[in-house]
Amino acid sequence: MATYLDFEEPLKELEDQISQTKVIGEDSEVDMTDKIGELEKKLNSKTKEIFSGLTPWQRVQLSRHPNRPYTMDYINAICGESFVELHGDRSFKDDKAMVGGLGKIGDQSYMFIGQQKGYNTKTRQYRNFGMANPEGYRKALRLMKSAEKFGVPVVCLIDTPGAYPGLEAEERGQGEAIARNILEMTRLKVPIIVLIIGEGASGGALGIGVGDRVLMLENTWYSVISPESCSSILWRSWEYKEQAAEALKLTATDMKKQKLIDVIVKEPLGGAHANRTKTFTTVANVITKEYNQLKDLSPKDLVAQRMDKYSQMGVYNQ
Repeated sequence: MATYLDFEEPLKELEDQISQTKVIGEDSEVDMTDKIGELEKKLNSKTKEIFSGLTPWQRVQLSRHPNRPYTMDYINAICGESFVELHGDRSFKDDKAMVGGLGKIGDQSYMFIGQQKGYNTKTRQYRNFGMANPEGYRKALRLMKSAEKFGVPVVCLIDTPGAYPGLEAEERGQGEAIARNILEMTRLKVPIIVLIIGEGASGGALGIGVGDRVLMLENTWYSVISPESCSSILWRSWEYKEQAAEALKLTATDMKKQKLIDVIVKEPLGGAHANRTKTFTTVANVITKEYNQLKDLSPKDLVAQRMDKYSQMGVYNQ
């Protein structure tokens, strides 16, 4: 069953009208083709109108849409049967919120790493709502180091509400694990392509977010804090989340303007979930395109360019 966000209600009404008109046509054996065509035209026009003027908060809502594809959806669609999942950090345990393994796009192998959310209550708990523990980041680092050893490029898919903030995570060194990943990713000797496919929240995203190319899907966000948490801190209430989303400059367009990401990946009309096949094809093509631009660089040039890219961020000249 389709899920509609509050700003999509006019679309739901039109879709319900189309369904009812089809039923009336079938029951009464009256030709309703013209009426249905008229309503479908209206629906398409309304969809374009709504999605061409989305606010930052509406984009945040879209990034959390329950029907939106998650990391494993992308990997399975892009790699098919070539994907081999790898488990564990060789130290503590296997974190189910962080997935990774080897897969192919065409004839090229990649090491895929990303946070995985659940689809229902049971799997959400199993995946810890996409919030990785230190062992998740150490598992990601182990896979990156393996990729470096065999000269395989790394693709990171980011979709997390943040790193897990529990007491046990802090006891096992959550901050150290993320900081270590940032350091090691900066000097990894193979190409790294980072793609934000949903939520890109704070250190949880940064732990696998350092790359030669950082891309964002159109209806995603990337920020140090979620709009709700920002609103809670500044206004002591969640009610100002729309204003917080506006002020945080967290959309793909804002991030591109601030030169914090490299490419905005267009989504189908209605969001990534509206046409999954098209989204998967677009993502596979963009990964291949970005890798082709990086594959001929020597490890030394690759690392030098990556370090230079990040050292330029946030520089203030009076």
